Amino acid sequence: MTNDPRIDGERLSRRLAELARHGALPGGGVCRLALTDEDKAGRDQVVRWMRELGLTVTVDGIGNAVGIRKGQEDGPPVMVGSHIDTVRTGGPYDGNLGVMAGLEVVAALNDAKVVTRRPLAVAFFTNEEGSRFQPDMMGSLVYAGALPLERALATVGIDGTTVRENLARIGYAGDGPLGGPGKVHAYVELHVEQGPVLEEEGFTIGAVEGVQGISWTELTLTGQSNHAGTTPMRLRHDAGYVAAEIAVFARRLARELGGHQVATVGALTLFPNLVNVVANRVVMTVDLRNTDEARLQEAERRLFAFVEETAAAEGVKVARRSLARFKPVAFAPALVARVEAIAKELRLSVKRLPSGAGHDAQILAAVCPACMIFVPSVKGVSHNVEEFTKPADLAAGAEVLLRLVLELAR
Repeated sequence: MTNDPRIDGERLSRRLAELARHGALPGGGVCRLALTDEDKAGRDQVVRWMRELGLTVTVDGIGNAVGIRKGQEDGPPVMVGSHIDTVRTGGPYDGNLGVMAGLEVVAALNDAKVVTRRPLAVAFFTNEEGSRFQPDMMGSLVYAGALPLERALATVGIDGTTVRENLARIGYAGDGPLGGPGKVHAYVELHVEQGPVLEEEGFTIGAVEGVQGISWTELTLTGQSNHAGTTPMRLRHDAGYVAAEIAVFARRLARELGGHQVATVGALTLFPNLVNVVANRVVMTVDLRNTDEARLQEAERRLFAFVEETAAAEGVKVARRSLARFKPVAFAPALVARVEAIAKELRLSVKRLPSGAGHDAQILAAVCPACMIFVPSVKGVSHNVEEFTKPADLAAGAEVLLRLVLELAR
């Protein structure tokens, strides 16, 4: 018997590549929207791997799958994981790495015949991306008790179907237990950075201190359609013009606030969307993020005031709907410190940094100590078919994950 389990980087990369075949896109990308046929195929593959590794798999009412490896004692497990759903033009690493690395940790422990004191759990959570159903992080929100199951099941997606009917259709409407306080000893998520910092500054490991607050707002602007050639500018009620002003203001606002403030207009649809007709309606989104809650609230106040003022001046009506709102989350300081220390013990360069993207870990942090480990994204590219992380960096992140999981489970 050996007590020195090691990560097999080639095995980890093989699993990532095999999972990426489900929903594969030309050029190496992946489209595996939550609860689609492609997602079912990916889920089935991961569940097969879990069972092959000896894990006992349960699926809960929102479709989260959790594989448990028994420990010497019963009790709340040390959990690792992430998600396997992707955006429409995603890559093979976002979310998937956390789940595949969890399986690799279990495989390494099995190879070394190590039985931990506490149980271990590998989980993948439903609809983390929020691309088909909103809000994002839906599965972990339900798991942690922050979103009622019935409300989540009733959510209507972009194709007009509900979460409930799609879970039943793909066979993942389970009856396993949900989480909540006291159900998980600690949660650790390995993830690609999805940004350029680690690569640009030459670091292999990111010890993630927390996750930015996120504010997603949908705006519906209603004006009046009219002829583009015969309607004087002073008599227009142009929803398209108001939308353009909002988009420019969002960029200006982020620059003025500085720091970690970012702002994005990511979706914008004009009606009737014709070259010679003044737009009578626009549906658009504004994504605001900041590591500081007070600054995020300031950004929201300034944005909403600008929207109302600009729309009123143009004679355009505004309807506003919140799509998602999460406060900034700080991860457990002791776990962040251990990520940093373990990386140094392995002679891996490490940097503390915040996460600019939302993750299941920020939701689990409300019910147990939680942290994240980042590895570099080449050129900072993610949510893109060209997403790539070097195999050596994948293995390095998994090695840090293994060491931390062993400490927590012992």
